[in-house]
Amino acid sequence: MFEFPDFYEPDRVGTLFYPNMADIAAAAEAAGLPAASLSKTQVHLVIIDMQIDFCHEKGSLYVPGAEEDLQRLIEFIFTHAVHIDKITCTLDSHLPFQIFHPTWWADAEGNPPEPLTIITAEDIKQGKWQPTAMREHSMNYVRKLEEESKKQLTIWPYHVLIGGPGNMLDPMLWATVMWHSLARRTQPNWLPKGMIPQTEHYSAVQPEIPAKNQPRGGRNQAFLNSLAQADTVLIAGEAESHCVLETLEDIVAELEDEPEHLQKIFVLQDCMSPVAHPDIDFHAMAQEQFEEWAEKGIHFINSTDSGPFLKEVAEETELEGAS
Repeated sequence: MFEFPDFYEPDRVGTLFYPNMADIAAAAEAAGLPAASLSKTQVHLVIIDMQIDFCHEKGSLYVPGAEEDLQRLIEFIFTHAVHIDKITCTLDSHLPFQIFHPTWWADAEGNPPEPLTIITAEDIKQGKWQPTAMREHSMNYVRKLEEESKKQLTIWPYHVLIGGPGNMLDPMLWATVMWHSLARRTQPNWLPKGMIPQTEHYSAVQPEIPAKNQPRGGRNQAFLNSLAQADTVLIAGEAESHCVLETLEDIVAELEDEPEHLQKIFVLQDCMSPVAHPDIDFHAMAQEQFEEWAEKGIHFINSTDSGPFLKEVAEETELEGAS
């Protein structure tokens, strides 16, 4: 059984601290793992938005259960590092004044909505909520969201603000990604999203409503291509009900005509949790969608499962070692 590196302290998962890079580098060297460039197959792990604001209890948009999700994912990476060739971390990254934050909207008395308020096109029409910026765009956005995406605008607390601590990856997960990078001699890939003020951007693939003439305002074809090129894709992250769900939805839409690509996707379902809402069962909604995608070929597994993907990859690794 693989021994976890000395710098790994499970009790520090979900807490703030400054990782010791020298210890991480020493542990990576001691691991003695082969370079990722020597692999004949590529296993690509995608970690979605496992940032402090989502994963720490004091985070502004804390997802209950995220600390346990983090620990399971970290230990999965340590255990299977020899098979994982590439890690991509998405980073939800926002500005204070965005269409889903409270100060973009106001009621008749000028008061902003509370977090988790749902704003509908009918609310705007009746004067319940009015935009404080980009009035015409904001009204059209909410209408398009309902008509084209079949969704409603949710107001969120200020979260993952660029330059702040809430935007950072959980420190122990960050340390684990750095360890993997040095141990397998492969660069981690960082994928920021969500910096366009006038649209939401849950998915790692594209915004809810495309923003023309904006950097990252459309489909991220390079990311989709990287998934298509991999032999196995693993997906984990927060929140199950939003950014993971939306990312998977876009991936399915891109690849559903190529079932062989969907069949190589493995979702680590015990390394994600849903947003908690007083009136909406987001978990049930996500699970219903996951069942549909499982029928299309996507695998939903636990991080402690032994296969089938791990068995197949292990066999490839053994063959490489024998050669």
